[in-house]
Amino acid sequence: MNIYDYTTSGGKNLIMEYVEALSAPSKAEILAVRQLIREKGVDAFSLLVTRQLYKKLWEIKISQERVMYVIQNQESVFFLNICKKQKGKAEKQELEKAKKRAKAEGLL
Repeated sequence: MNIYDYTTSGGKNLIMEYVEALSAPSKAEILAVRQLIREKGVDAFSLLVTRQLYKKLWEIKISQERVMYVIQNQESVFFLNICKKQKGKAEKQELEKAKKRAKAEGLL
């Protein structure tokens, strides 16, 4: 399965920039999940802790991090946002950011 990260119009890969800034254990965990998805495709999501956020927008819970994504088809998943697990208003802002990106990419 192909993983497509959200990239700005200027070409910045915001997902991988976030991952690179994490501690070594957190970074390794996220990279392992990405590899699992590449190898097992859609079946990998049944092995992960996920939940539906809005329509086709879901999240993967990895330690304290949350990866918001949309599965477009059997071959493609789009990682739209990644953030640290928080309570309250900040989490809603992150969800809105993911929804906005999904709509801009024509995924919702």
